[in-house]
Amino acid sequence: MPKKVDHQERRTLIADALMRVAADQGLEAVSLRHVAAAAGVSAGMVQHYFRTKDEMMAFALSVVRERSQVRVTDAVSRLGENPPPRLLLRTLLAALLPLDEHTRDDGRVALAFLAYTAVRPVAATGLREGTRQLTEFVAGVLPAGRGDAAAAGLLALTEGLGVYLLGGQYTAEQALGALDAHLDLLFGSSAA
Repeated sequence: MPKKVDHQERRTLIADALMRVAADQGLEAVSLRHVAAAAGVSAGMVQHYFRTKDEMMAFALSVVRERSQVRVTDAVSRLGENPPPRLLLRTLLAALLPLDEHTRDDGRVALAFLAYTAVRPVAATGLREGTRQLTEFVAGVLPAGRGDAAAAGLLALTEGLGVYLLGGQYTAEQALGALDAHLDLLFGSSAA
């Protein structure tokens, strides 16, 4: 009887290997050969699941996004029903920041992918819809009249804090302090 292969599991195994290579050695080290070695599979198997580096990168980013979504969902669900808007946003955005070693690995991959899409905009196609949805959600939670521009600014601040955390310029406490200060500006310090 032929062995049943879980294709999604194999794709995820390869994506995890890609993320380890990117997190440890940088995106320039990501190649079919390096990823295959890190996954403990043949280069042919990697090519079977991903025809191009772009496909491999897009799948790895989708894995990072899924992990981030799980972290956000878990963190927000612990707040209970109808949390105050400021607390909801702080919890959501803090869950997106690379505050520990596990989330730093995901953050390194996400940052590498964003740099990759800067020179290959077609690879960023899947990011646009997610960014639009997140911006709309954040705008809907902000105080009335703040709108999409304030939401975009808050998300850009969070991305920048993530970069500073990854580069070691900020500690987790400094990043969360900056996030809190910006939320105070948007909500007023009495909402803290």
